[in-house]
Amino acid sequence: MSEWIDVVGQTALVDGEHVVVDVDGADVAVFKIDGQFYAIEDVCSHDGAEIASGELDGDEIICPRHGARFCVKTGAVKAPPAYEDIACFPVKIENGIVQVRDGRWD
Repeated sequence: MSEWIDVVGQTALVDGEHVVVDVDGADVAVFKIDGQFYAIEDVCSHDGAEIASGELDGDEIICPRHGARFCVKTGAVKAPPAYEDIACFPVKIENGIVQVRDGRWD
């Protein structure tokens, strides 16, 4: 089973901010939205480019390259040119630290 990775202190980010961390070799973007934390793979399923630097619109991230939109909460694609969802990861708070793990290969 994959390990939980420490990301950031629970109070270090304000709503709308994110941080990108390496989780078992995958770049994962962890966002804080309305006081909750969500984690998605930092890759656009349309062309493989990073997505975390795109504009956050509510709970959707807009790819900075071609405008595809994804739900940060679920990884679901919301607008083309992407048609495949991106990976979403479990997040938990442990002793004031946001943690994430990649359980895809468990």
